[in-house]
Amino acid sequence: MAWRWASASVIGTSHIHSGERLQDAYFVAKIGKGGLFAVVSDGAGSAKFGAYGAWLVSRFLSVRFREWTRDRPDLPSDEELADWIDELRDQVSAIATRRGSTPRQFAATLAAIVVTSNETVTLHIGDSAIVGRKGTDWDVLCWPQNGEYASSTYFVTDDPEPRLNITRHPPEYDGYALFSDGVGDLALSHLEMNAHRRFFDPMFRPVDAASGEGLLVGLSGKLASYLAGPSVCERTDDDKTLVLISEC
Repeated sequence: MAWRWASASVIGTSHIHSGERLQDAYFVAKIGKGGLFAVVSDGAGSAKFGAYGAWLVSRFLSVRFREWTRDRPDLPSDEELADWIDELRDQVSAIATRRGSTPRQFAATLAAIVVTSNETVTLHIGDSAIVGRKGTDWDVLCWPQNGEYASSTYFVTDDPEPRLNITRHPPEYDGYALFSDGVGDLALSHLEMNAHRRFFDPMFRPVDAASGEGLLVGLSGKLASYLAGPSVCERTDDDKTLVLISEC
C-alpha cells in the first residue's frame, strides 16, 4: 500500500473580519508498513483556546498512532482507543489548570482515520466528517454530529463523557476525504444523507493522476486557493479544512 494526498486549511472570512485566527488543525502521515493516519480537528469558535485545542487533538493522536504502529501489526482495540481519548482529555485538563482556565475553553472536534492493509478505523466526535471511495461510490464513514441546537455540536472536552464513535471497516476503499464543517455543505447532501459525487469526483481527479506518493505540495497549494476563493467563500464564511487521500 502507498498513498498520496493533497491537503489545505484556510481561515474563514468571518474570522478574518473579526480578527480571529484559524481554528482548524489537521495532520496526515504514513505510519507502519504502508499505513496511513489522518486527522482533522475544528476548535470551537466560542472557546478562547479552541485553536490550541484542535492542535492538541491532532498532535496527540498522530504521536500515539505512530508509536503504536512502529512495533505492532494490529490496530488498538476500541477500549484502548477510548483510553487514549481519556488520556487526551486529562492532558487538556492539566494544561487548562496551568493557564487558569477550563477544558471547555479548549473545545475541539475530532475526525481521524487510520488505514492499514488489514482494516480501516475511524474516530469521530462532532461535526467534521470522513468519506471513503469504493469503486465509483462514496460512502460517508463519519456523518457530522449536531447537538441539541442547529448550530451546536459535540467536543472532545464535553462532560461527563465525549460522544466518541469508533467504526471499523475492511480495507476496501482506495480514497478518503476528511473535512471540517466549513466544507460540509459543499461535500454532503444533508437531505439525502450522502456524499456529493459531483464534488468529490472532480476534486480527486488531479490527486489520482499525480505521480509519486506522500504530500502533493503543488496540488495542496491549488486546493488552498480554491477553498479561499470566492466560489467557496460565497457559500460558507467558516474555516475550511480538506484532506484528499488517494491510494497510489
